[in-house]
Amino acid sequence: MRNKYRLGIDAGGTFTDFVLAENNGELRVFKSPSTPQDGTIAIKAGLAQMSEAVGRSIEEIVQDCDLCINGTTVALNALIEKKGVKVGLLCTAGHEDSLEIRLGHKEEGYRYEADFPPAHMIVPRHLRRPINERVIGTGEVDQPLVEQEVRDAVSYFKDQNVESVAISFVWAVRNSAHEKRAKEIVQEMMPGVFVCTGSEVYPQVREYTRTSTTVVNAYLSPVMRRYVQKIDDYFKSLGAKYPVRYFQSNGGLAIGEAMQGRAVNAINSGPASAPQAGLFVGQPFGINNVITVDMGGTSFDITLTKDGQTNLNKNIDFLRYRIGVPMIQVETLGAGGGSLCQVDQYGMLQVGPESAGATPGPVCYGKGGTIPAVTDANLVLGYLNPDAILGGTINLNRDAAIAAVKKHVADPLGISVEKAAYGISTIVNLNMVNGIRRVSIERGYDPRDFALLCAGGAAGMHITALAEEIGSTTVLVPKVSSVFCAFGQIISDVRYNYLASEPMRLDGDANLDALNAKFEDLEQQGREHLLSDGFNPDDISYTRSVEMRYVGQIHECNVEIYPGKICREKMSAILDDFHKRHEELYTYSEPHNPVELVNIESTMVGNVAKPNFKTLEFQGGKAEDALIGYRPALFDDDGHWIDTAVYSGPKLDVGIEITGPAVVEEPTTNIVVRPGWKLVLEPNQCYRLTRASLS
Repeated sequence: MRNKYRLGIDAGGTFTDFVLAENNGELRVFKSPSTPQDGTIAIKAGLAQMSEAVGRSIEEIVQDCDLCINGTTVALNALIEKKGVKVGLLCTAGHEDSLEIRLGHKEEGYRYEADFPPAHMIVPRHLRRPINERVIGTGEVDQPLVEQEVRDAVSYFKDQNVESVAISFVWAVRNSAHEKRAKEIVQEMMPGVFVCTGSEVYPQVREYTRTSTTVVNAYLSPVMRRYVQKIDDYFKSLGAKYPVRYFQSNGGLAIGEAMQGRAVNAINSGPASAPQAGLFVGQPFGINNVITVDMGGTSFDITLTKDGQTNLNKNIDFLRYRIGVPMIQVETLGAGGGSLCQVDQYGMLQVGPESAGATPGPVCYGKGGTIPAVTDANLVLGYLNPDAILGGTINLNRDAAIAAVKKHVADPLGISVEKAAYGISTIVNLNMVNGIRRVSIERGYDPRDFALLCAGGAAGMHITALAEEIGSTTVLVPKVSSVFCAFGQIISDVRYNYLASEPMRLDGDANLDALNAKFEDLEQQGREHLLSDGFNPDDISYTRSVEMRYVGQIHECNVEIYPGKICREKMSAILDDFHKRHEELYTYSEPHNPVELVNIESTMVGNVAKPNFKTLEFQGGKAEDALIGYRPALFDDDGHWIDTAVYSGPKLDVGIEITGPAVVEEPTTNIVVRPGWKLVLEPNQCYRLTRASLS
C-alpha cells in the first residue's frame, strides 16, 4: 500500500458499513445508520468513529488513504422507488412502442398470468418521439436523419420539462452516426441536460434490450451524478490525495466521472463485491468454488463463483426493466433477520418477504414491533444471547419474543412455542436454499462442489443448516462477515466492460480478421481508459468472451475464450467449448449443427495492489479460555433442548477446535455450530466449519 490506510464504504438501506485496512495488517470495522437523503452524513458519522478508534483526525485518515471505495444503493433505490428523473426518448419512427412490446411476452414466470399487470413505463408514450431515419443491418444508411424532427422533438421536451434524454435508433450498433448527430442537437438545444445513446450504453444487438438499458441509464444517471459529486466534493474537502472509486455491478471499481454517466452500471453496486471477497477468503484453503450468501435484516443475497470466475448476468429483467449490461448474478430474496412471521388466511405459516426493517424492527428490540420476525425466533431457540448483540449495545427481550411467537404463530397453529420457532427457522432456511439452488443447480452447477461462505450479520445463525440442506461440507465465516461487501471493495480491481456486435456464421469462411480487429479495437479503448486512470501498462490485463448460438436459435450462450489472435484452430476449440457449455446449461448439444457468433466482449482490468492483512498466530490458548457459559438451544422440532456451549469469538485462539452444538459470539454476528459440525479459527481470521463425520 502506498499510504497508511485503505477504506471501503458500503452504503446500504439500513446501515452504512466501513472497513479500514491499515498497512500493518490491522482491519477495523465500523457501522453507522444510513442517511439516504445525504450519504455524506452517514460517512461523516463512520469517519468520526474511525477517528476516535485510531486517535487521528478525519482529515489525517482520509489523506493517508491510498483508496477510498464507495458501494452504494443510490441507483437501486431510485429505481425501486421510482425516483429517477423525467426522461424523453428519441427513437426510430415506428419503434415508439418497443418498451411496451418488450419481447412479445411478460417476464419468465408470469408469461401466462393474465392478471399480472404490465410494467411501469419510465418514459410515457407522449415523451417517446419518433424520428425518421434508418440504418440497416449492414451499417448502410437507408434513410438519412431528418434533423428538423430531432429539433422539434427537443423543443417538445423543453416544454415538458424533460431532465434527461435517451436516444436509441435501430441498428445504431452497426453505424452510430445518426445517434451521435441527434445527441449533438440535444446538447446544443438543452445544454446541461443529461443525454445518452444506445450505441454508447449498450452497443450490442437486440433493439428492446438496448432501448430499455439506455432509458434506465438516462433515468438514473442525473441522480447518480448528484450523489457522486457530493461524495467527491466531501472527500476533496478533507484533502483526499486520490479520487474516490465507486463499485460497479460488474464486480469492479470505477472513478466517479465514469459512474456519473453510467448509472445503469451501479444498480447492483452493493452486493456485487461479495464474490471477490468470497474468493479471497477461500484462496488460502485452495477453494475456488464458492457460494456466498449474505443475510442482513431485510434481504438474502446469493452469488456463485466457479473456478475463480463469478457468474455475470446480461439481458435480464431487473425490477421488471430489461438491463443488458453485465452484472454480477445476485439472487435476492426477502429473507432476513427482520422477515415477518405470521399465519395466513389459509392456515399456512408465512415467513417474509415483508420485513420489520430497522423501525420498528423485531419484537425483541422493544421499539414497537408486534409481529414476530426471524430474529425473534432465533432468540427463542437460544441462538442469541439477550446481552450479547452488537457488542452488548442492544439488549433483547426474550419474553416479548416468546409472547409474539405464541400469539401470532403457535396459538393459531395449535402447536408449542418451541415448534413454532423452529418452524419459522426451517421455513426461512428452505426459502434461502431454494435461492441457492436457482444460482447453482438451475445453471448447471452442483452445490455439493462448493464451499458456502457466510456474510451478513444474520447468516451465521443459519449457515450450517443451509449447508446440510444443499450438501455442502465446508462453510467459511470470516470475522468481517457482517461488513463483507465493504471488505470486498478494498480487495477489488478496476474493471470496465467493452461490448460490440460482430454477427457471423462460424462455418465456412468466417471473417476472423474482422473479429480480431474488433477485439483489438475494444481492448485499445480499454487500455487508454485505464492508462488515463493512472495505471501502468504492467497493471492492465483483460479477458474475453463471446455470445454464440446454433443457427436459428433465439438466445445466445456465453463462452469465455483465451486472449490472443483467433485462428482457425483456436476457433475450433471455441466451438468445442460452446457445445460443452450449451450441454451444461440445457442438457444437450448439437455439434453437427452450424453455429453463429452474435456479440463479443472484452473485460479490461486495472489490477490494484491488495492490502496485507494480519495473520493470526497460536497464542497457546485453550477452548475453555473463550468459554462464556452454557444456555439451552433447540436444533430440531422434537422439543429436546440441548445445553449448548457459548464461546467468545474475540477470545478464541487460532487452531482451537470447537465441536457442535455450540454458539460462537462475535461483536456483530453469532455463529451457530449445529450438532455434527466442528469449527476452527484459521490464521486468515476466518472460521472454517466442516462436517465432523466427514472430516
